[in-house]
Amino acid sequence: MGRRFDIKHVPGFLPVTILCLVVLYAPLLVVTIYSLNDSNSITNWEGVSLRWYADVFTGPEAEKFKLAAWNSFTIAIIAATVSTSIATLAATAMVRGGRFRLRTVSFGLISMPLMVPEIVTAVATLIFFNSIGFTRGYSSILLAHIAFCIPFAYMPIAARMQGIEDSYEQAALDLYATKRQAFTRILLPMMVPGIISGYLLAFIISLDDFIITNFVKGAGIETLPTAIFGSVKQGIKPNIMAISTMLLALSILMVTISYFVSKSDKKT
Repeated sequence: MGRRFDIKHVPGFLPVTILCLVVLYAPLLVVTIYSLNDSNSITNWEGVSLRWYADVFTGPEAEKFKLAAWNSFTIAIIAATVSTSIATLAATAMVRGGRFRLRTVSFGLISMPLMVPEIVTAVATLIFFNSIGFTRGYSSILLAHIAFCIPFAYMPIAARMQGIEDSYEQAALDLYATKRQAFTRILLPMMVPGIISGYLLAFIISLDDFIITNFVKGAGIETLPTAIFGSVKQGIKPNIMAISTMLLALSILMVTISYFVSKSDKKT
């Protein structure tokens, strides 16, 4: 019987791991630290202050960022709700629907946005909207985000459903429940942790998306990522670092909630 392979014993594993962690998280740490800088310059440190967080809400660009934040959050909430609902139905059909024609093709279509580069998806969506004469604006961003978020919501929902034995539904059917009752009263409540995780993932993907949004947003409408990008083109300001830190904190909060939801599910 051979030895069990342990990747931690591979030569160079630790240095490469440390390098990857530094490359990934050092920029985020720098942004967070300098968002607390009291200086007007991003290169000179003049002490700790929350002035730039206050500037986000009361400064000269406050109205622009408030409107962009409203657009981002409303689009993210609606897109996450719709995409999670569609993903739940898709997961039910794929996991509980048995074998049917074009099942493999359907799974490929659901997974395609995960494999295709986002820039390709953005260009294709833009061409599609232009070809049908759809006016670009809030609605175009919302529709694009719904389509893009479906596979991200589908993954945790399908994974959760695959972990639920169909014996629960069979028992309900044996007790004269209808298929609809077996789904709504037995399967759906057991899927709640996966649905919550899928919703949170879709919400963050929509909230943070820049590439697709920048292509399909049209003139006169901004989301937080595009508003930040527009401000950065005029020069990096400390208030941009404050907004970025708040978005980072929100993302961490969502990931933490998703982690505890999945952890509590494993205990039950």
